[in-house]
Amino acid sequence: MRYESFLFCGMALFFAITAVIYGWFSMEPAGLAALIVSFLMSSLIAFFLWTQHVRRGERLQDRKDAQTYEASGPLAFFPARSYTPPLTAAGAALTGLGVVFGLWLFVIGIGVLGAGVAGFVFQYNSREA
Repeated sequence: MRYESFLFCGMALFFAITAVIYGWFSMEPAGLAALIVSFLMSSLIAFFLWTQHVRRGERLQDRKDAQTYEASGPLAFFPARSYTPPLTAAGAALTGLGVVFGLWLFVIGIGVLGAGVAGFVFQYNSREA
């Protein structure tokens, strides 16, 4: 994941330079805010990818001498079914509708969305890695 982190570092550098130039020549704050947020998001992804590279080391995809049979076996855990994606989607929809129709629907949506996100986080908490 080292090369991917370099890619996102380059994107972050591009957004930082663009934000400085845009902020210098423009008096419009919305574009500057969008460029700063883009810089922060690409920096976050670059940091995550670099951290994963440091923790896990080089992947088989990064090695030029890797053979196909080395990647055989289970890759990851993929659950068969889960109730949390529809619950999270319903919570996001209710929250969005609550912005339009009123605070009461927004609060209900936040509750449903919180239950869905908590389900994502804690559904396989007791599972061994």
